[in-house]
Amino acid sequence: MSIRTLDDLLAEGVSGRRVLVRADLNVPLDKQTGAINDHNSASAPQGGALDGVRIADDGRIRAVLPTVGALTEAGAKVVVCSHLGRPKGAPDPQFSLGPVAARLGELLGVPVHFATDTVGDSARSTVAGLADGEVALLENLRFNKGETSKDEAERGAFADQLAALADAYVDDAFGAVHRKHASVFDVPARLPHVAGRLVLREVEVLSTLTGNPERPYVVVLGGSKVSDKLAVIEALLPTVDRLLIGGGMCFTFLKAQGHEVGSSLLEEEMVETCRNLLERAEGKILLPVDVVAADAFAPDAAHDVVPANGIPSHRVGLDIGPESVAGFAAALKTGSQGQGGARTIFWNGPMGVFEMPAFANGTRGVAEAIAESEAFSVVGGGDSAAAVRALGLDEKSFGHISTGGGASLEYLEGKTLPGIAALEN
Repeated sequence: MSIRTLDDLLAEGVSGRRVLVRADLNVPLDKQTGAINDHNSASAPQGGALDGVRIADDGRIRAVLPTVGALTEAGAKVVVCSHLGRPKGAPDPQFSLGPVAARLGELLGVPVHFATDTVGDSARSTVAGLADGEVALLENLRFNKGETSKDEAERGAFADQLAALADAYVDDAFGAVHRKHASVFDVPARLPHVAGRLVLREVEVLSTLTGNPERPYVVVLGGSKVSDKLAVIEALLPTVDRLLIGGGMCFTFLKAQGHEVGSSLLEEEMVETCRNLLERAEGKILLPVDVVAADAFAPDAAHDVVPANGIPSHRVGLDIGPESVAGFAAALKTGSQGQGGARTIFWNGPMGVFEMPAFANGTRGVAEAIAESEAFSVVGGGDSAAAVRALGLDEKSFGHISTGGGASLEYLEGKTLPGIAALEN
């Protein structure tokens, strides 16, 4: 890539300059007692909790700290912007970034000024009031319909307003670079622009997977739907040594083998596609041999382990079973001289409904096998990254945990990512 970096911008000097940082602060919120009422109230000891709203996973906030911290230390006036959730192009209190501003300030160790709009009076006055080395966070970008508009003029008009708030632009939102949105694609055309440290690291890591990864190269895919992962499966099959498939998507593959899957998640229209993939894979694809089948999709549902080729017609598969975990773990273990197991691992998607403790063992077992492997491992963001943290696993046991699930998959598919293309221009 031909992209200028944050270090290039810092070398030019940023003291006193307004720097717009596009971050991905789209964190999960736990709404404990109601909507946000006062964004300026003190946060609770758990961090980022405001009037009953608590940040459930602050991993994405932590990920942007190196870039924001470097800019503040260099004396920049830092203006952070992000989206959160999917509001409909208008203000919606349940998607406010108020709690994120509080948590970002806690992690930085300095107050973060919060603008209650994106490009309006509050944003302009908040930015104008920044001293050198201070930080502001704008309200949710998606409260303005110009952010996600497919109309280039409408999107461009919003980008003009955002760009007017700053003298330079840093993209550190890898989780959004696959979106052709105003703050990702259009603003870089209006300001001197560089890649932040997070984006640079993400691209460097994923480039190793699409280049010449150390072999054996094993990919673990989970999640709900084959259709969501079909493009990446097609792209990876010629290059991987083993492809392990779990999660809800495995049942469409099992159906393609002629097995009964009960009331498990099934994409009937994808069965023939899966059958063709299995035929073309030449033994590369490894499917579960047992599953945890339950009477209902519920955390307290009666359940037990059944063979993958013997799921009762009235039951739903919610996790891979212990024999499957053992088989997947064996495929992931690093053998001597690179024989057997894996030297490079990419994992995207949980093995079951890990949010319910009764159906989390498959995801935990596979994640622990990846963590214990000597292979260079990449966790492909999204639910996989959330599972690592929710299950209390040591993040340092993995080579890299991506902040972008969709973006990482599209990168591996070989797609052009609008946010990266904008930085290259």
